[in-house]
Amino acid sequence: MIKLAYLTESIEGESKNYLIMENLLLIVSVTAILLFTIIFLYNNMRVRSSSSSLSTDSSPLPLGTLGWPFIGETIDFISCAYSDRPESFMDKRRLIYGKVFKSHIFGTPTIVSTDAEVSRFVLQSDANAFVPSYPKSLTELMGKSSILLLNGSLQRRIHGLIGSFFKSPYVKAQITKDMQKYVQEFMDKWNEDHPIYIQDETKNISFQVLVKSLISLDPGEDMDSLKKHFQEFISGLMSIPIKIPGSQLYRSLQAKKKMVKLVQEIIQSKRNGGTPMVPRDVVDVLLNDTSEQLSDDLIADNMIDMMIPGEDSVPVLMTLSIKYLSDCPRALQQLTEENMELKRKKAQLGEPLCWSDYLSLPFTQAVITETLRMGNIIIGVMRKAMKDIDIKGYLIPKGWCFFAYFRSVHLDEIHYDWPYQFNPWRWQDNDISNNKFTPFGGGQRLCPGLDLARLETSIFLHHLVTQFRWVAEDDTVVNFPTVRTKRRMPIWVISRAES
Repeated sequence: MIKLAYLTESIEGESKNYLIMENLLLIVSVTAILLFTIIFLYNNMRVRSSSSSLSTDSSPLPLGTLGWPFIGETIDFISCAYSDRPESFMDKRRLIYGKVFKSHIFGTPTIVSTDAEVSRFVLQSDANAFVPSYPKSLTELMGKSSILLLNGSLQRRIHGLIGSFFKSPYVKAQITKDMQKYVQEFMDKWNEDHPIYIQDETKNISFQVLVKSLISLDPGEDMDSLKKHFQEFISGLMSIPIKIPGSQLYRSLQAKKKMVKLVQEIIQSKRNGGTPMVPRDVVDVLLNDTSEQLSDDLIADNMIDMMIPGEDSVPVLMTLSIKYLSDCPRALQQLTEENMELKRKKAQLGEPLCWSDYLSLPFTQAVITETLRMGNIIIGVMRKAMKDIDIKGYLIPKGWCFFAYFRSVHLDEIHYDWPYQFNPWRWQDNDISNNKFTPFGGGQRLCPGLDLARLETSIFLHHLVTQFRWVAEDDTVVNFPTVRTKRRMPIWVISRAES
């Protein structure tokens, strides 16, 4: 009887456990079905809500998927961005959906374009159709008065004033002189017994050159302080958008306030002393503007924003050119011969090198162009649609983000033979003004300093190859959140004079 009771109790216990497990499985199954149903309905509602106000004559939304709720396809995009083929995210989808497709990245539904014509149309559009779109942390740091975020007549005015100034022969001559001076000062300190980290060296050189052209600040205590605060400032450009004490965004905002204060003191000093008729820097240009639209705060804020290329794009262009040349001895040899010939020619004439000499070197410019194509220092630009736009049979709904992804165009084998191969010779017969080559963006927001980026890189390459031979250590390119080399591009130099 005791044994029978025990068996009965065991059977009943097992039955209860079985029922519990069965109920748990049922709950999990129902929850999973509900979750996937919600995801499906949510995604479809997002698409329908964006296109519900459209007429039946409108073009359809591009194909694609919005991914998971809220996060969309951001995780997949970032994981690809950190790989050695960041364009794989785009390539996979354009094989399925075409060169223009819809996605959901960085918290917003997005139309992604790897089509050169569609991207060019958007870049050429005015603020009535598209306005800049950036991550929240970046817009917080830039501020509403930044030239990156301004729209309409004020943006065009500031952009035009700065662009004209940087194109003037006087500025090119001054930047050439400063660049030559700073490059030589840094190279004089190079030691053959230690590696030279090109990425660090070029950042220091180009930052000094740019700050001098913006606010006429020479190397010294103020420059060192500005550089220190700028490093903190730029660390927050792609940070989590939380402004509480201790967060990176908060520290970056505090650093910007300190930099703005320094620039405002320079502006006030210029106002008290009277701005010169011939502007010596960008501050002079903006202070001389007669429209009365440019306040001191607006000028100071924009000077900080315009220092970013001195820390980011220009040094990376120089660094990548050294990496690609190190990996391609034939190109390095031809570039060296071209620059050595220019140096001999100018020495015979007893003349110093001027800015036009550097830009007249065809193969050197081809190397820079190819570096821009392969390196994709600016991988693309984002815009926000201000109204429903039909382009080439595609619909970009109002409020959606548009992502013109340059990297996929620059590495498309349809446009370039063997696109992953460094080949400067391809530019001897290729027009760099076509819409398939957009390393500096385009339209009204085309980078005003693009000629100066080429000039500074040309000067750096000339001094390097005419004074040194080098052996480069292995290094890899990191493409996210910004383009850079993983090990800061170490090289071992040997002076040509000694060899």
